[in-house]
Amino acid sequence: VQLQASGGGLVQAGESLRLSCAASGGTFSRLRMGWSRQASGEEREFVAAFSKSGGTTYYADSVKGRFTISRDNTKNTMYLQMHSLRPEDTAVYYCAADTPPFAITSWTTSASSYDYWGQGTLVTVSS
Repeated sequence: VQLQASGGGLVQAGESLRLSCAASGGTFSRLRMGWSRQASGEEREFVAAFSKSGGTTYYADSVKGRFTISRDNTKNTMYLQMHSLRPEDTAVYYCAADTPPFAITSWTTSASSYDYWGQGTLVTVSS
């Protein structure tokens, strides 16, 4: 599975961006997926994730109410809609995916669980 992240850019505080993660080379509907980010000098953190069915989702407290994760199985693409962006949201955003066993239906924020990673897209929020 190959993941291609896009949509990053430079915005002002309070504005919005939508990130996309296009997947190829696998069965998209079987992928469990998430978005993580890494700010300069900080550890990578997951900001949003969902189960392979998309039925359950996770949001970090720092983005709840502002970010929305979604997927379009017809386009093999996952999205992260970001509203009310803040300077502290500045980071490189990575999409990640894995194909968990059938019995595992939940999301995960464990980076080691994900087998596939996109190249990252930079989001810069100016104050």
